[in-house]
Amino acid sequence: MTPSSASPSGMLGNIAEICIVTPDIYRTIDGLTMLGIGPFQIFEFNSATVPRQQHYGRRGTDLFRIKAAFAKQNSLVVELMQPLAGGSEKSLMQKFLDDNGGREGVQHIAWDMGGIPMAERLAKMRERGFEPAMQGWWQGRKGQCHFCFFDTLEKGAGTVFETIDFSEDWEDPECEWYPRQSVPEDKMK
Repeated sequence: MTPSSASPSGMLGNIAEICIVTPDIYRTIDGLTMLGIGPFQIFEFNSATVPRQQHYGRRGTDLFRIKAAFAKQNSLVVELMQPLAGGSEKSLMQKFLDDNGGREGVQHIAWDMGGIPMAERLAKMRERGFEPAMQGWWQGRKGQCHFCFFDTLEKGAGTVFETIDFSEDWEDPECEWYPRQSVPEDKMK
């Protein structure tokens, strides 16, 4: 089978992250730890850490609250997200749990889109009919991370697609490591 010349192949770039949404982040981390995945850095996305939030075009500072955990596995990041009460909108993660009877599962895949600037990523996705569904600007100790989830699930792609753009000066904010006993000393600083 040969791709047509109009094929957008390669536009998404490489898979950078796979995310499992869960109602209990620690239980899911415990299960993944038994498979050799981890340790995880745990953060909370809220109005203080993600002060610019968008949800289907609506802008605000308190649209969603999410506990997020990240573990690096070679070149791939395994992310876990647990929606928290308190946001004014139902996050894509809460909708996923609601639609699946509260069961965890893979909710989105993040793509690097070849490292092109975020504005160009947004334009390329819009050209193909995919609008931002949820996005935010996460504040690091230094720098920021712009993340954007697209409406790919609603358009038949089978899951939500995300793209992430860290500023060049990015430094992780303070976090909780879990399970703590498996974290090397140099990573806890």
